[in-house]
Amino acid sequence: MKLFYCETLNPRKACAVARHLGSPIDFVRVDLPRGEHLRPEFRAINPNGRVPVLQDGDWALWEANAIMAHLSDLAEADLWPHDRRQIEVMRWLSWDAHHFTRPAGTLWFEHMIKPHIGMGPPDVTLVASATAEFHAAAALLDRHLAGRNHVVGDRLSIADFALASSLPDALASRIPLEPYAHIRRWHDGLMELDAWREPFPTPPALAA
Repeated sequence: MKLFYCETLNPRKACAVARHLGSPIDFVRVDLPRGEHLRPEFRAINPNGRVPVLQDGDWALWEANAIMAHLSDLAEADLWPHDRRQIEVMRWLSWDAHHFTRPAGTLWFEHMIKPHIGMGPPDVTLVASATAEFHAAAALLDRHLAGRNHVVGDRLSIADFALASSLPDALASRIPLEPYAHIRRWHDGLMELDAWREPFPTPPALAA
């Protein structure tokens, strides 16, 4: 199998799960600034022109959450559960995409990526809106994590990896985590995993 990635938020969670599970994968870095994701050979495996993509034989699977679930199944692991918890994991994956990582990703892009690629200063209107949205979502997640070590049940799942995707860069991205002690404690627990601290096989190119 090949996992096409770059050092951004969605590939981070797919790479972390692959490394956590010890999946038999060749990691293939896609150089976004050079437009490798737009080349015909890459669009042949993902017409969206985005990473991550998992190539498993003649099957090209895109979307990071689907890749995490597939890798868990291949490893016969429990990160993508097959009992009632699966519905809970799906709920949090959906909520994350619309309410948590979306505003966090905006802050990450405005404060980390735009300066890196020469797009000028952060858009103050977008930053203000994203910050307000993040606070609303983080307050809900923080309450949910009170007394919990994991998002769903008492075990690690792909929901943890998904929800945490922006948090390793929270300081540089100016994601306001300070009021949310339960989120910080939960993410500190994830940071104890080697695969979460160092998900990529090469040093991140987009480090602050």
